[in-house]
Amino acid sequence: MGTVVSLLAPDGGADSAAADACFAWLHEVDRRFSPFRPDSEVSQLMRDPTLERERLSPDLAEVLELCEIVELLSDGAFDIWRHRADGAPDPTGVVKGWAVDRAGAFLEEGGIDRFCIGAGGDVLARGGRGPGIPWRIGIAHPVQAGASALTLEADDLAVATSGSTERGHHIVDGRTGEVPRQLLTLTVAGPDLGRADAYATAAFAMGSDGLRWVESLPGYAACATTPDDRLIVSRGLQRYLRAS
Repeated sequence: MGTVVSLLAPDGGADSAAADACFAWLHEVDRRFSPFRPDSEVSQLMRDPTLERERLSPDLAEVLELCEIVELLSDGAFDIWRHRADGAPDPTGVVKGWAVDRAGAFLEEGGIDRFCIGAGGDVLARGGRGPGIPWRIGIAHPVQAGASALTLEADDLAVATSGSTERGHHIVDGRTGEVPRQLLTLTVAGPDLGRADAYATAAFAMGSDGLRWVESLPGYAACATTPDDRLIVSRGLQRYLRAS
């Protein structure tokens, strides 16, 4: 799906059978869910949105259910039916985080308790880098190449970012159909990457109101960058800030 995925396992195991299962799953997700593959299940859904739910695979049904939950929670700001100009449903805004969560489960089932998966700028970190040593997760600066806008520290955390700096104005507010322009990026941190990924998209569509919305979601927090180079950090995210 045009995304680079990396795995760091500080205690070893990156070349284990569990890691092989993790990456085999991600390749399967690419085959089944990529909108760039005309034979994928997602492409079939885009061509025929009337497909009955019982004809879909359990995995795609699960992804669509998550999309519906986030649409409800966001009062329609996140809407896979209004994401594309042609009106075809596009659930891919959820798929990456959802797939990485499942990949992490493969690692944990294989006995790998400490790992960090990076997927196109989003991160799923588990177990810390070592005993008493948290992971450090840098949030990329939207304008300064190679720089971090913020660094978070946690043993277990999922971090996802949405914005307009890398892919242009590809996100729309599902309530209005308009392109949001109040923010450059919005990042969500929490326990689950699938939800963090979807929440980040929804919150970015809301503009500055998105930070307050994320704060209302149990276990999740956010930060955002603005076109005038300000960094806004929600209260809940401050507990993850790296000590200077």
